[in-house]
This record gives sequence, structure tokens and C-alpha cells, in this order.
Amino acid sequence: MTKETEQSVSYPSRLRHVKKNSMHFANAHPSVLKAFEEFHKAAVAPGALDTKIKELIALAISITHGCDDCIAHHVHDAIGAGASRDEIVDALGVAVLMGGGPGMIYASHAIEAVDQFLDGES
Repeated sequence: MTKETEQSVSYPSRLRHVKKNSMHFANAHPSVLKAFEEFHKAAVAPGALDTKIKELIALAISITHGCDDCIAHHVHDAIGAGASRDEIVDALGVAVLMGGGPGMIYASHAIEAVDQFLDGES
């Protein structure tokens, strides 16, 4: 086994690379990156769910979408938000269960279901 196959991905390096590329994109299209960063901050800010749970959700979605750069980012941020290894592993189990990420359409279906259950519809 060669050194390359022993560890083909360094996620800390990948995260640094993503951040570097993001800065290149920011220079090319600053308004888009600024808007995305604000959207990201709003999405993971504590609300009914805390930031740790939101980062675990983002990580699971990253896995179902097969995005290694996203995995690097959200593992880092989940740990930064206080997630333990066991909590991350538990979230990974859910990601494996789901296999493919839900999209916006299915999120709108889920909101409809929540509203129906909360309104007492059967």
C-alpha cells in the first residue's frame, strides 16, 4: 500500500483549499459570496435548534450529496460547535439511511406535513 492510498484525503487541507478558492471567487463576484456567507450564518444561528444540531444536519446532507469539500467544512464546524465524535457518528448513520439528500421540494412537503399534524388533521 502506497502512502497515497493510505491517506488519499486530508480534510484539514481540503478545508484550507476550499477557503482559498472561496476567496478567489469572492474577488471575482463579491456580492454573491457575501450574500451566501450571510445566508450561511443565518441558517446555522441558534434558533429552535442549536448550531451543533444544525451542523450535524448539514454534515448528513453533505454526505448524501457526496460533497467532500462540504464534509470537510461541516465536520470542522460541527466539532467547533461542540459535537462529539459519537454525535457525529450517530449523524452519519442517519446519512447512510437516507442515501440521497432531500431537496427543496421535499422540504416543502415536510412543512406541509408538519402544518397538518400540528393542526390536528389526520
